[in-house]
Amino acid sequence: MPANYRWRGLPAKNLLPPMHDLRPVSLLGIMPRTSVVRCIEVRSLTVPLFLNTLEQSGLSTWLRESDSVFGFYFILAFHTIGLALVVGPNAAIDLRLLGMASDIPLPPLRSWFNLMWLGLAMNFTSGIFLVLAYPSKAFTNPDFYIKLTLIGFAIWTLMRIKRQVFDDSSVSEAAMFARGKTLAVWSLVLWLGVITTGRLLAYTCSYLVYEVPCQ
Repeated sequence: MPANYRWRGLPAKNLLPPMHDLRPVSLLGIMPRTSVVRCIEVRSLTVPLFLNTLEQSGLSTWLRESDSVFGFYFILAFHTIGLALVVGPNAAIDLRLLGMASDIPLPPLRSWFNLMWLGLAMNFTSGIFLVLAYPSKAFTNPDFYIKLTLIGFAIWTLMRIKRQVFDDSSVSEAAMFARGKTLAVWSLVLWLGVITTGRLLAYTCSYLVYEVPCQ
């Protein structure tokens, strides 16, 4: 809640009052029209009560508020490293399939998949904790679901590249390029979409925590 607003009969805490009790008042005593519209728009969104239950859990509260070095920002950094381990080798393989760095043989790159599976495991684990820290922020944001959908397609494409290009040892390198070129293009597009939607999560949310709008 913005610092320059107060609500009649309620302190500026996490919960907004009922719609009939809203009286936003600026420090100058003037009520900006845009803030009324904003309040109505935010209040009209229905936030499931179970999200508040999650946020009030001990683990969720600790993730948001702890000063520990292993708190929220450590998990966020861990998530970023995991993403780098997935997208970096994946992008390198994609670009190689598209003809770049032609002096690098393609078959040895198969060993990079173990690194990508490790990165995916790191992303999955840390992602659960990040969502648990701010469940209302995640589950009320359509961008979050778009990101999950793109991740699903990107992983499916990665598995197809492994199966069709690298797992068949009988095919020549020329055949590997022929099989993987289209998949490589889709892979690059999908991971770019994952990174973009992930970055937009910070700017497209409706709620930071339960019934507290993002500003």
